[in-house]
Amino acid sequence: MEMNYDENTLHQLEEELHIQILPGTEVMVDVGTHHFVKSSAHSDRVLVPQPSEDAHDPLNWNKFWKLSTITCATAVSFVQGFGPLALAPMFPQLIEAFDSNLTDVVQFTGVAILVLGFSNFIWVPISTSFGRRPVYLASLLVCLASSIWRAQAKTYGSFMGACVLNGIGAGPAETIQPAVITDVLFLHERGFHNTLYFAFYFGSLAVGPIVAGAMTDRVGWRNFWWLNVALIAATFIMVAVGFPETKWHRMHPDEIRAMALDGNSSSPSSQEKVAMGLQDSEKSGGLGTMPDLSHAATAQRDPYLGKGTPNKQQWKLFQPNAHPVQSIILDLWIPWKLFAFPIVEFASFVVSWSASSFLTLNLTQSQNFAEPPYLYSSEVIGFMNFAILVGMLIGLFTAGPLSDWVSMWFTKRNKGIREPEMRLPTMIPYVLIMMLGNFIVAFGMQNKWSWKIIVIIGFTCAGIQVAALPAISSTYAVDSYKPVSGSIFVSITVNKNVWGYGFSKFITPWIIASGYVPPIMTNMSLITLWCLFGIVFWFYGKKFRYWSRNSKVHHM
Repeated sequence: MEMNYDENTLHQLEEELHIQILPGTEVMVDVGTHHFVKSSAHSDRVLVPQPSEDAHDPLNWNKFWKLSTITCATAVSFVQGFGPLALAPMFPQLIEAFDSNLTDVVQFTGVAILVLGFSNFIWVPISTSFGRRPVYLASLLVCLASSIWRAQAKTYGSFMGACVLNGIGAGPAETIQPAVITDVLFLHERGFHNTLYFAFYFGSLAVGPIVAGAMTDRVGWRNFWWLNVALIAATFIMVAVGFPETKWHRMHPDEIRAMALDGNSSSPSSQEKVAMGLQDSEKSGGLGTMPDLSHAATAQRDPYLGKGTPNKQQWKLFQPNAHPVQSIILDLWIPWKLFAFPIVEFASFVVSWSASSFLTLNLTQSQNFAEPPYLYSSEVIGFMNFAILVGMLIGLFTAGPLSDWVSMWFTKRNKGIREPEMRLPTMIPYVLIMMLGNFIVAFGMQNKWSWKIIVIIGFTCAGIQVAALPAISSTYAVDSYKPVSGSIFVSITVNKNVWGYGFSKFITPWIIASGYVPPIMTNMSLITLWCLFGIVFWFYGKKFRYWSRNSKVHHM
């Protein structure tokens, strides 16, 4: 529930609509005497959340600054994901360089994945306490150092150390952009942009091996890491000049009442007001006043919608925080607490196993295609990832718009009331595509089918589903618990990367012992199982949200 109604308004809306408005439920139409800010003067689409009347509110920014912000965030997600999973085509060369074996060099990928997940217990608290901008800038510097280290590593242990540092630096790629999307975009825009995020992030994991394979064959694997150095440095400059701070605290009615009772004695400084977004509450009639929802007031309330710009405070290295220690402690605890929330657990499992289907291809492509009867070079194996990339683009241009359209269709049928569960039916075609792709890859690799069938159909299906299923399920979780979107992605990432690390440990020896079918089909069965729980959430998701309606996560 991003509209932040006071209790009186909430009860009035519930009486007029004859429903119970829970966290996650959104009113997308005017109701009786209650009128909301629309997307334009000629539209009846209610904006969720309602923007403030401050020109510097990220929701009010003009198209240029929103585009710049999303572009920079997407660039960071891409370059931070470009390196860690790019090693697959260069496994033979790494085995030779470090006098190792396949099982051990696969751990370069596995360890980076594991560290990457847990590194967000560093980055997300910093993001919540001091803003998204310092996290992006600091993490890019860490990634820059790790790429230089990788390029110059002379021993197995040294390269593994660089992988660990890379995992620490690349953590924000898996958590921060979804928070940025909720900072600057309205609810009806998020389906496409969350799919855009997953397509570019997982796309980087597909493009990395393509480039790594070609460079390993032609100029050596070390030069791939020098390319990473150049890309990361360019992105650092891009963020420094094109990414203002997007974190903006929207006052909850409980906070407004508490500040009104406290009076001016504990009022925040002017700098903190800018960072927290308190100015709009003062302009609206004082800290104790809730927004006027009459027709005349809503017609004039946001003159800055689509015209706003960042201010000087939003370009500073970090934002002020009156209670940083308390905020950091909460951010360390909340991701673990969220594992007790069924909706977050559902999203975590769908994202984790959907991603592991992609990871399967990353870890097995050299094992399969470098051996007879194929005997392909690192460059050719790398180029096979183009099929995954094409699949991700198909997922991007279908899943996001389809998810938003399906949600809006159900919303109109529900008299303008949006429930987060309305996105879930969109998963159905992508679950079927996931099953088809896994069948083809498992039996194709096992029986040495033509590479064309395995790659063109199997790899493409893997790309489609990995762009779609994680985006739909994670957007469902964020719609249900928006105030803790960053912590939701920490929970998802920890779950995903622990499973990914374990999968990387046992898949190679399992394939050697039993062939490709048992591990790949087992993984496919688990993905299907978790996705089938979407049926449970379609019918009982609102009840699960009812159980957590009084949780403090809705007031953060």
